Amino acid sequence: MSYGARATWPAGFVVYQRGTPADGLFVVLSGRIVLRSRVKAGRGFVPCLAAEGETFGSEGLVAAGRYVTDARAEEPSETLHLSGAQLRTFLREQPIHGQALLGQMMAERSALLDKLRELATLSVEERLIASILRLCEQAGLADGAPLTLGPSQYRLLCELVGATRESVSLVFNRLVSAGLVERDGTTFTVPDVPALSQRLGASLAEEEGLIPIAREDGRGSMARA
Repeated sequence: MSYGARATWPAGFVVYQRGTPADGLFVVLSGRIVLRSRVKAGRGFVPCLAAEGETFGSEGLVAAGRYVTDARAEEPSETLHLSGAQLRTFLREQPIHGQALLGQMMAERSALLDKLRELATLSVEERLIASILRLCEQAGLADGAPLTLGPSQYRLLCELVGATRESVSLVFNRLVSAGLVERDGTTFTVPDVPALSQRLGASLAEEEGLIPIAREDGRGSMARA
């Protein structure tokens, strides 16, 4: 029995738009789907980039649900859409696979909560490096393989970070000066991804070494543990 409807999407195709009625959820079979929230001045923020094996559009599991982002194929992609009725049948008839699907959705929810923490607590540089590492993971790069970002990937990265292109550009300039990123015109290459990961780890460790100290005037200060 078929539990869903397969569809293929060319690069740039809009799967759905914010505010339209939602039903069920999508599973990415291949490619990548960008979920984008539109903000002022034509800018966008990307809370999630759904890759192979991941889900999106779960707003459709809510009664009278509506999509809260736009969804667009970042590259040629294939998806499986399960309506609410099909999902209920799937969970009833395939409980083991259904449990795995629910586990995947909970993992994605945890990732979104972690990204909210990053937005609230990390600097632009730290968020940028974290986003680059996620792109590497989704791309399935082998250990030691470089990551290349062309103009379109650079724009996407800015939206993943949730910062202006000017702010991201300043951070990239620092990383280029540090030898962690190479620039060739409008193309950026990360030749040593583990080294970039170590920079993030060192930055976070330094921040965790700061603890708040209460002062008599009620204002806080920071001291190293």
